[in-house]
Amino acid sequence: MTITDTGTATTTSTDAATVGRPHRPLALGTITPRGWLRDQLRLQADNITGQLEAIWPDVGPDSGWLGGTGENWERGPYYLDGLVPLAHVLQDQRLLDLATPWIEWILGSQREDGFFGPTGNDDWWPRMVALKVLTQHADATGDERVAPFLERYFRHQLDHLPGRPLTSWGRARGADNALSVWWLHERTGDAWLLELVDLLAAQTIRWDDYLADELITGPARTFSHRTHGPNVAMGLKTGAVDALRDHGLAAHAARTETSFAALDRWHGQANGWFSGDEWLGGREATAGIETCQVVEMMFTASVHAQVYGRGIDGDRLEELAYNLLPASSDPEMRGHQYHQQTNQVEVSVARREWSFSSDDAGIFGLEPHFGCCTANLHQGWPKFVSHLWLRDDDGLRVVAYAPSAVQTTVDDDDVSITVDTEYPFDETVTIRVDTARTTPFALRLRIPSWARDAALSVGGDRVPLAAQGGDPGLQVVDGYVTLERDWSSAGAVVLVLPMRARVVRRERQAAAVRLGPLTMVYSPGEHWVEHHGAPGIGEWEVHARGSWNWALAEVRDADRWRITRGAVPAAPWSLRDRRTAPVVLHAPGARATGWRMAGAQADLPPFSPVLDHVPDGDLRLVPYGSARLRVTEFPVAGSWQDVDDTEEPTLAGA
Repeated sequence: MTITDTGTATTTSTDAATVGRPHRPLALGTITPRGWLRDQLRLQADNITGQLEAIWPDVGPDSGWLGGTGENWERGPYYLDGLVPLAHVLQDQRLLDLATPWIEWILGSQREDGFFGPTGNDDWWPRMVALKVLTQHADATGDERVAPFLERYFRHQLDHLPGRPLTSWGRARGADNALSVWWLHERTGDAWLLELVDLLAAQTIRWDDYLADELITGPARTFSHRTHGPNVAMGLKTGAVDALRDHGLAAHAARTETSFAALDRWHGQANGWFSGDEWLGGREATAGIETCQVVEMMFTASVHAQVYGRGIDGDRLEELAYNLLPASSDPEMRGHQYHQQTNQVEVSVARREWSFSSDDAGIFGLEPHFGCCTANLHQGWPKFVSHLWLRDDDGLRVVAYAPSAVQTTVDDDDVSITVDTEYPFDETVTIRVDTARTTPFALRLRIPSWARDAALSVGGDRVPLAAQGGDPGLQVVDGYVTLERDWSSAGAVVLVLPMRARVVRRERQAAAVRLGPLTMVYSPGEHWVEHHGAPGIGEWEVHARGSWNWALAEVRDADRWRITRGAVPAAPWSLRDRRTAPVVLHAPGARATGWRMAGAQADLPPFSPVLDHVPDGDLRLVPYGSARLRVTEFPVAGSWQDVDDTEEPTLAGA
């Protein structure tokens, strides 16, 4: 028997390797946010997403995806790809009512030959996004019209793709189309759908071949679909989607890791992710990262978790959700940036040396630079919620930790789970399972790759974890430990993930700082300046209140730096002032007065060690996602190495 996202049996091929995702997503709406995460999604629902149709004509009543004469390409489907999951994870009737006319129009637009959508646009690409919308809608509502709709369209594709193949954006993003074909195959087992999977794969860029072997080694200077940041983020799922068909999970996972390594080598930023402004932009902290790239990379990480089933996929999802995603919008989610910078000490309309962008790409507003991010940003938070947990054949697994609740089944038995935590701002995660089922099932907990000395207990009893040296205890396999027992009376699962500062080396002996899943940054304080008369809810520049040019000191002692914690604010990713945040890391700092502005941005960090000042302060580092002005990549004062007593003292030891 195969268990689907609804926990019921399905008739599929007897070849288990063709069933689809080994670790299956739960139905949309099964997982709901709690605590600070619900506060964050309510900000999105009340502001940019909930108001977008009223303030942005591209998704207004004249949209081509509502039968009008307005924009008829990707913006309507992009918006729905966030609106639909947001409505269901919040169980918000107003948002559901906003989504209904779009869904009904799309379902009613199908022609006799199976094609659908606006008549003035026959591009395969925007329909790939619409397919994702329909599958989410069907998962959440059980709408029986969706499966036959998809069957008719996929037969159209099988007939017409040989003569009208994927091109341009569709060729770069064909894996997204294939995922929707797999969604139908997992429900019907029809063999002809696998022919379509093969056809789509043959017409899609071989992303891991390019990224692993041919990736450009510096900022792109001309347009190519292979160097477009969001395309790369979407394309990184291609190997995982291929693995569903050819069964080569280990080989594809290894190839994907080679792609990630190449991206980090040539374009990796101090926040842990690759640049894209709007094309791949190299490693310097002045490069940008597009908001579309952030949310699409989150979806790709979720797909990797479903196929590869490794802890590293959850690590990556959390890094994106808890750093780059909140940084892409203002704290109340009224407006967004098109590009964010790793070292971002001024948000203004000005020329920056990005690969391809207008001067307003960095401000917070309705439609800076180009409207793709205005339409696409909405999927980030709600899809994060809907992918927090997955279903295995023998139970459930955590992909990412966040305050949430799960209402699902294992076989035919009801299971409710609550996750109480202020993670990632705090170290402790408490999971309570409520079920009348007495037959044991598995609960798999992710142990992040950064977590050392993690502590686990069930019902107050310590559960030892095996150390790397082979000490007795539960083994961590691919980043997971498995607890299998009768959960009806097991008691609370408490997982403590100790967070200690970790320093990452960068070029010129610069440094970045991590704390658990968070990248920690220095904020010079923020003065927000509104552009009066701007479209939408508003438009803002941000200017520093104080000096930003600091160096880190005593980096070799980072694991002993002091940590303080406070309450999570109502706008969870906001700073009341530059010294207060839900978690603060107290680092030794030294002024780097020779580090100056280069136009409207910080110049590259000077070569380390910087020698002009000895350590002279408590440099309070706050989460990257909370600081819209920040220094992430620092020069270093003194030595990276331990100092021998016989040597001359360095500044770090002075």
